[in-house]
Amino acid sequence: MHRTPDHPIEAIFLDRWSPRAMSGEPLDERELSRLFEAARWAPSTYNEQEWLFLYARRDSPHWPAFFGLLMEANQAWCDHAAVLIVVLSRKVFALNGRPNPVHTFDAGAAFENMALQGAAMGLVVHGMAGFDRDRARTALHVPDDHDVEAMVAVGHPGDPADLPEQLRQREAPSGRKPIAEIAREGGF
Repeated sequence: MHRTPDHPIEAIFLDRWSPRAMSGEPLDERELSRLFEAARWAPSTYNEQEWLFLYARRDSPHWPAFFGLLMEANQAWCDHAAVLIVVLSRKVFALNGRPNPVHTFDAGAAFENMALQGAAMGLVVHGMAGFDRDRARTALHVPDDHDVEAMVAVGHPGDPADLPEQLRQREAPSGRKPIAEIAREGGF
């Protein structure tokens, strides 16, 4: 199940994908810290580092609140995740209080660093849009100057046979569009 690029790139980009099968084995503090450390080194406008990761470990008192934010379809496979993360971004610059038009872009870069670090560590790092953002804002006391961007499930790889049938069929790395569909010289 290995993907082949059209042009030479580093193997980590091909190794990173978003499986759903996780073992339920907890992440130790060192593993979790390595993921956040990688995210910390992402580029950001004015070096704002405007991302914030709120998280819950599966067997912690915080888990029910985080798990309850997920859509039912994501709850079906996230129950074996070791950690659930809510990604936030600060909408205004700390530097001057003005709106930051790229806070979402910068938070996405931090997530990508985390996802690549997880792939290098042999972990599952699966980003999701399928959750209730409004409930996340309320349940996690997110202030108005932050946006709720995404959720992430993290864990050790598990057995795809443990997934619901419809998800087992999708448990394989996907291909990518050709470069001609995603990059153009000049205008649109």
